[in-house]
Amino acid sequence: MKLKKLLKDLDVDVKGSREIEVTGISSHSQFISPGSLFIAKRGGTFDGTEFIPKAIETGAVAVLTDFYNPFLQGIVQVVTPNVAKMEALLAKRYYGTENSPLFLIGITGTNGKTTTAYLIHHLLPKCGLMGTIETIIGKQRFPSPLTTADVVTNHKVLKEMAEEGLHAAVMEATSHALDQNRVEGVRFDVGVFTNFSQDHLDYHKSMDAYLNAKLKLFDQSKLAIYNRDDPAAEKFGEGMTYAIDALADLKAENISISLEGTTFDLLYKNRVTKVSSPLIGRYNVYNVLAAFAVLLSKGESLATMKKKLTIFPGIPGRLERIENPQGIHLFVDFAHTPEALVKVLETLESVKKGKIITIFGCGGERDQGKRRLMAEAAEKYSDQVIVTSDNPRGEDPLEICNEIAKGLKREALIEVDRRAAIERGIFMAEENDTVLIAGRGHEPFQKIGGRRIPFDDRQVAYEISHLTLDKKDC
Repeated sequence: MKLKKLLKDLDVDVKGSREIEVTGISSHSQFISPGSLFIAKRGGTFDGTEFIPKAIETGAVAVLTDFYNPFLQGIVQVVTPNVAKMEALLAKRYYGTENSPLFLIGITGTNGKTTTAYLIHHLLPKCGLMGTIETIIGKQRFPSPLTTADVVTNHKVLKEMAEEGLHAAVMEATSHALDQNRVEGVRFDVGVFTNFSQDHLDYHKSMDAYLNAKLKLFDQSKLAIYNRDDPAAEKFGEGMTYAIDALADLKAENISISLEGTTFDLLYKNRVTKVSSPLIGRYNVYNVLAAFAVLLSKGESLATMKKKLTIFPGIPGRLERIENPQGIHLFVDFAHTPEALVKVLETLESVKKGKIITIFGCGGERDQGKRRLMAEAAEKYSDQVIVTSDNPRGEDPLEICNEIAKGLKREALIEVDRRAAIERGIFMAEENDTVLIAGRGHEPFQKIGGRRIPFDDRQVAYEISHLTLDKKDC
């Protein structure tokens, strides 16, 4: 695409020729190839202008920046005071997503985004997915480095989904992404708000700032869908609602939960229908209701949704059952907030057949205020709590564990080595006991001292549960 076509009618100052051909755009210098436009954006951690020389060396022919550098040679400079806003405009124009044929769904909320996104992807025909675990385009699957990608990548993927012949796309939108305008320029047909509780205060600094960041999703959504039971719902305006306790457009009643799944009566438009889900727990009823609300808003068949829900394969690392020969109920879950841990443990406590053993930790260099809250949640519903490491990053993992332990009333059982902690929990479990390994879910690595160390809770739990049987027999 010619630079002049890309910049047509945009309020920018161009230093150099508008006739050059632009073959790609990116705000990451490592992804620049010959013919690219490099977006030199200043962020909270990195200053993109420092990478302009590297971008030129790699082949960039133009740079979007907020100041003109007369000493910069061999590149066209496109100058604008608001690089972030212009980045979204250029991405939308370059990838042709201004009039996307896709039915777009954005999902935000403290918990439940991933499960709801996977449910929608499963239930809605020809739907792509962009989220915490992976990006799915038709039969192609790519691991996700971030829950919500940068704005250029988002528009690029939406174009690829349309070219693949998909009819819809669901995207998880984190508070960080919304605050940093990473979904700028995306007009959602539906915006879903799952729930709101404490998280990410290391970044947002206050609960009000955190909520306001999430509410930005509704500013760019044609229809708002939200959980009427959540206390934050009073801040929302018009929209489609779902609930278990409050009056709502979709309401679940007569909920029955077991270790095999959940059933409930769905009240919608004054009609009641029985719904069966393989997902366990009251909180997953909310996720199903949210997904159903999205599809119903699009005019999909409720009967078809119900049928497809019964064969939903589940989500990696979301109360994922680990098969084992010991007769214990072994689960791995991503719960890493107090609210999420409470919901998971409440569910397990309601259907338990023996003791509950919970293994968890808290991330380093993140919201420290939730560490004691996580401990309180774990202890309230567990017969035994084992505190361990969970992505300590640059912090001392033992210090993190000791801080968590301050929230426990009983004497803390601390095992800093996560593998040893999992082994300890599984080894002390007896038949029909429940062991929950919480905090990391699908993640295949630990972040320790600036390094990413391969470690998958699911794989480790499977290996240990089979080895532990031999130990107990000895």
